[in-house]
Amino acid sequence: MTTTANAPASSSTSGNEPYLVVDDLTVKFPTADGLVHAVSNLSYSVELGKTLGIVGESGSGKSVSSMAVLGLHDTRSARITGSIKVGGQEVVGLSEGKMREMRGNKAAMIFQDALAALHPFFRVGAQLAEAYLVHHPDASKKQARARAVEMLDRVGIPEPHSRVDDYPHQFSGGMRQRVMIAMGLINDPSLLIADEPTTALDVTVQAQILDLLQDLQREFNSAIVMITHDLGVIAEMADDVMVMYSGRAVEYGTVRTIMTKPEMPYTWGLLSSIPDVSSDVNTKMVPIPGTPPSLLTPPPGCAFEPRCTHRDKVAGGLCGTALPELRPASDGHGHLKRCHLTDADSIFQTEVLPDVAPATSEEN
Repeated sequence: MTTTANAPASSSTSGNEPYLVVDDLTVKFPTADGLVHAVSNLSYSVELGKTLGIVGESGSGKSVSSMAVLGLHDTRSARITGSIKVGGQEVVGLSEGKMREMRGNKAAMIFQDALAALHPFFRVGAQLAEAYLVHHPDASKKQARARAVEMLDRVGIPEPHSRVDDYPHQFSGGMRQRVMIAMGLINDPSLLIADEPTTALDVTVQAQILDLLQDLQREFNSAIVMITHDLGVIAEMADDVMVMYSGRAVEYGTVRTIMTKPEMPYTWGLLSSIPDVSSDVNTKMVPIPGTPPSLLTPPPGCAFEPRCTHRDKVAGGLCGTALPELRPASDGHGHLKRCHLTDADSIFQTEVLPDVAPATSEEN
């Protein structure tokens, strides 16, 4: 597949058509203080059997863009333009009835807070069965319960025949997350959006959840969008990576390229912020200075310019006055960057790499 600066596509050479295609998506929210530009001109695609990792700080637009895919924004207030196609079906402007038919059937979402997403007053099995019956109205309650037990077993819940009658509070954090995965997959959707599914879980349970998602992806051949701020998770799960900042994509490429040859200073900052267990105990982490800009009044130039330690390498103060386009990086091969630096690869190799070498050793 080919990749353009306007619509990044999966770098896979399998020849499959993307199942999810997001083209020039913009999401704005009117507030008492003004219009919030949550997502601006975002484009990406994901093929069946592949995983796209979306990474960035809180407020960068990761979850907002993915909620738009499932039509979870209040259309009475949210202003959504652009195109979102799921399995060839246009989502933007779709009626609520048609959206309900698609949501949970063609595409599903795993939310980061399983305890909040599950209803505390209903048994886990009843909630799973309800999700199944919505899209299988001809099925009996007995069949729906059997499907719920089957999915609990498939995601590794012990004694599913008895645990199906438990309430969410009777499950541990990791088990509740498994229940959310079971709910997301109960109708065999082709697209699964995982919104920080390992947040607040210890590293052992986190590894189990990631292994489970990979096993289920191989079984269902589903396309996965993995939203996270953890580059370690991205290195483990993703085929391609999109780095977001201030509502825009600032870098896009294969996981190996983003981890070893990034060309956007914001990506360098994310890599430098990863703690290294093999370093000296007195070694300090290198945080990104400053804070993200307000989405109420986006800056005219590069949104990262006030925090960028390399902006003086661009002549004429261009970083602060002109928004850089998302264009091919120096190595090509579908690698895109939104940056005015022309020698970013050289700067990374000579100035930045020593600080992030442990992080870039990750391979997918």
